[in-house]
Amino acid sequence: MSEHDHPLEELRLLTGAATRAIAHKPDLNVSFAPEPPALLGDEVRLTMPSREFSHQEISEARGQADAMALKLRHHDMETHLKRMPSGSAAREVYEAVEQARCESIGAQRMAGVRWNITAAQELRCREEGFDQVTERDDTMLADAIGFLAREVFTGEAPPPAARKLVDAFRPWVEGKASKDLAALARVMDDQDEFSKLVRELIKDLDLEDVAEEAQDQQDEDSDDQQESGGDNDSQGEEDSDAAAEAQLPSEMMDMQESEDAEGAADAPDTDFMSEAGDDEPAGPGEAPRPDQQGANRNEKDAYRAFSTDFDEVVEAPDLCDADELTRLRQNLDQQLSHLQGVIAKLANRLQRRLLAKQNRSWDFDLEEGLLDTARLDRVVTNPMMPLSFKQEKDMEFRDTVVSLLIDNSGSMRGRPISVAAMSADILARTLERCAVKVEILGFTTRAWKGGQAREQWLAAGKPVTPGRLNDLRHIVYKPADAPWRRARKNLGLMLREGILKENIDGEALLWAHNRLIGRPEQRRILMVISDGAPVDDSTLSVNPSNYLEQHLRDVIDWIESYSPVELMAIGIGHDVTRYYRRAVTIVDAEQLGGTMMEELASLFDEDPSSTTSRQARPLAGIRSV
Repeated sequence: MSEHDHPLEELRLLTGAATRAIAHKPDLNVSFAPEPPALLGDEVRLTMPSREFSHQEISEARGQADAMALKLRHHDMETHLKRMPSGSAAREVYEAVEQARCESIGAQRMAGVRWNITAAQELRCREEGFDQVTERDDTMLADAIGFLAREVFTGEAPPPAARKLVDAFRPWVEGKASKDLAALARVMDDQDEFSKLVRELIKDLDLEDVAEEAQDQQDEDSDDQQESGGDNDSQGEEDSDAAAEAQLPSEMMDMQESEDAEGAADAPDTDFMSEAGDDEPAGPGEAPRPDQQGANRNEKDAYRAFSTDFDEVVEAPDLCDADELTRLRQNLDQQLSHLQGVIAKLANRLQRRLLAKQNRSWDFDLEEGLLDTARLDRVVTNPMMPLSFKQEKDMEFRDTVVSLLIDNSGSMRGRPISVAAMSADILARTLERCAVKVEILGFTTRAWKGGQAREQWLAAGKPVTPGRLNDLRHIVYKPADAPWRRARKNLGLMLREGILKENIDGEALLWAHNRLIGRPEQRRILMVISDGAPVDDSTLSVNPSNYLEQHLRDVIDWIESYSPVELMAIGIGHDVTRYYRRAVTIVDAEQLGGTMMEELASLFDEDPSSTTSRQARPLAGIRSV
């Protein structure tokens, strides 16, 4: 039997043809790869079934293909983006309900499509652990609302594996937004009207900020003015601006005044730094800084946390049971399988580069030192002959530790976090062979849109500019002293649904930096993997809009200027060179592994003398109010 006659090839051809037909796109490219499914412009990428594929794998592939084909056919990106909310949780709900709309339209018209999508959802729900849900978890809100919306749109119950999840959220959602879901079902064929009603749904679920509502109202007023075509456009815009401003509560007005005042202060924030002066002796691992740095920064502008009582540093196994961690690791191994050839080349290249720096070298023909055995004949024939000794040269390669700090925010979900986990795995294995210790860390928050710190702030009467209002979660995937074989399972945790939430980069950098400062190694390298600026809806809604970003800039500036830690960053799909002096940007996430290795290898090639003279002072903890 030829390759083209194999059932797997037949599955590919039939699935591709059906996908193009449903999408009404005869030129659509449908491919299979051993990675999560993705819709990339005019390409549908599906998960590669095994060679001897099962009935479940066929259902999964067909369901994935049908869902993406329906989105290509019934979804208009320009209309979708016009009313896209800014908050992370609101954005996820907005996306989930729109996907439910597209799939429900196809399910109502084609029975086979309905069966395929239901089968694929059943498999996904079991993989995500939705069938084990016992209580409401806000990280699963978008999935639950998506299933509830499909139930209303099609009249069919959710897949069996999703019912526990839906039942946990049903009373809360129906109590707040049952009318919204019913209204959405009536306008499924009109995406523009549908997106308006989805925003009403988000508002009724209390996922939309006051400032965002005011901006939406202002945008709608502006659209109405453009449609009217009157001669008083400019006057109408002024009236609309005034009306929107009048709707803002006094707290938002105070926030704006604080933001205007912050614009005049260019000095970096130093609240997180030590208050010691230059006269104070620096201890081990401490670095001096100018006494007056940040002296003109207003107290109210200084970065702080409203409460640090609920922050946590947690080991990866504590966030997941052993069986699920094993399953997630197997998923990661499956994604790594097709990269084995590339991994071997990258690992060998880096290993050769590092080991070359660790090779012993000698000075020969010396008058003292160790006897050079290659000159024994000279010693025997003429014992008084000088220059028969050798001495070992000092090695330039110093004890080194590398810390990988990985952004575990929601925007990293999908392919970016998978590649970050794979790259961390490759680096840990390779560097361990070169006697370089590696620490792998992650950072996110414990909740969406604020946690218990926000509850404390609400109970305190909502004081103005309270500082950070979310609870940090810093994850240790692999300690520097732990061998890779003991920590390898932990990296699979990054693929778990619900782990990735919001990101507060500045404090994460301080945390990772302080862990490195306490290490005994002579050379310490911190590599940050992120996809953009820090985002926390709860904090940014009641503080200046650049509050988290400014703190990140201050932390980076301090580390790059005064710390012995060498800092670099890799941005996934976003340019992070505006933050870091040493940074690269990756457009295609698949480049991350090779780029990370090249950049790390170049760090070892550089003369580190510029950092050896630095002695970092300990950083003060973030203040709470």
